[in-house]
Amino acid sequence: MILTLISIAFFAALGAWARYGQSLLVQAWLGRDFPWATLSVNVFGSFLMGFLFFFTLDRLTLSPELRAGILTGGLGAYTTFSTFSLETLTLFENGETIRALLYIFGSVIFSVTAALLGAYLSRNIGV
Repeated sequence: MILTLISIAFFAALGAWARYGQSLLVQAWLGRDFPWATLSVNVFGSFLMGFLFFFTLDRLTLSPELRAGILTGGLGAYTTFSTFSLETLTLFENGETIRALLYIFGSVIFSVTAALLGAYLSRNIGV
């Protein structure tokens, strides 16, 4: 268990650094008028999660600790959107189309609403 936690922490640092570096590069290239950096991280992270999850399951033998480090730590710190994408894909692949669509719309609507609520509260709480 301790090896898993160490692996997750190590790869989380790498994932966070990768996200930061990619954000700087994309913003320098495309500017800040649209959240291109975050979009690029979410799309590429989702691709990596889909690829590495199945590649490390079917074709490449890794220790459970290393696999958790890469997928949970590295990609989790790089983008949590990749996990959302994989879970949605799994629902679709299991024939649970309605649940997948509910998950998509629920995640977007509830998450944006939660962000709005959090922003509202932080701006209006008396300190």
